[in-house]
Amino acid sequence: MEELRARELYKQYKGLLFKLAYQLTGSVTDAEDAVQDVFLKIYDVPPERLANPKAYLCKMVTNRCRDLNKAARKKREEYFGEWLPEPYLASDEDSMDEVVRDDLLSYAMLVLLERLSLAERIVFVLREALGFDYGEIARLTDKSEAGCRKLFSRASAKMGLDQEAPLVREGAGREWVQDFLAALKQGDMDRILSMLDQDVVLVSDGGGKVQAAVKPIQTKDLVARFLLGPIRKAATIEGEVVVEMARLNGQYGMILRSGEGILTVGMLHVQDHFIQNIYIVRNPDKLTRFRK
Repeated sequence: MEELRARELYKQYKGLLFKLAYQLTGSVTDAEDAVQDVFLKIYDVPPERLANPKAYLCKMVTNRCRDLNKAARKKREEYFGEWLPEPYLASDEDSMDEVVRDDLLSYAMLVLLERLSLAERIVFVLREALGFDYGEIARLTDKSEAGCRKLFSRASAKMGLDQEAPLVREGAGREWVQDFLAALKQGDMDRILSMLDQDVVLVSDGGGKVQAAVKPIQTKDLVARFLLGPIRKAATIEGEVVVEMARLNGQYGMILRSGEGILTVGMLHVQDHFIQNIYIVRNPDKLTRFRK
């Protein structure tokens, strides 16, 4: 394939392919590697195979992500504590298109994807995140349309979703995060409790490398007390640590930053006017991109 054609395809499809790879792996690093690997291999692809470049490139990325997921699942079996997807923070210099920044499945949905088999995850992401119809998915996955429908149905059931209802990519809005941050900074326990669902669950990922809750924390009282601990500690280190709002995974989230970089990333899942889930990522390996 001529170099100019390859560059055109990269410019046109890199954002789409990154979105696909990220939601199949839950890793920004793996997604970037998958996209780069595909475009290195594309030079050896006969031009006639690229009559439909979008479908062919998506199939290449999907196959590459299958290999990455097999290796990742083995590592997760030995992972210390809870595993959460790597957060995605876009910057002005980011190489991915803006559509990727604002059109990802919500972070809470990425967490739910971990319940699925790889085949279910591929079908769900192709259908819900990329909008492929079942015929296209069947051709991309080498399965029948009926088989893809069954995989999607099973995936939706495992994630607790209604197939007939539109998928809601619900993170916390700007005002929600602002109010929650203000309550945390002020140590306003009553306000925090009023924003939490009775059955709220907090998941913290430290990867065994920094302090984090090894198991999910449940009930609003325990979650509120857990959250206030690090915020109060940060407040005592004046000028060195700040808690602020940021745009993460196409939604508003929170970051805890020091002079050394971002220490913690947090995201909220709001439903029925209460915070249902809180996700806190502290594993430094998942925050390396934030320090670039």
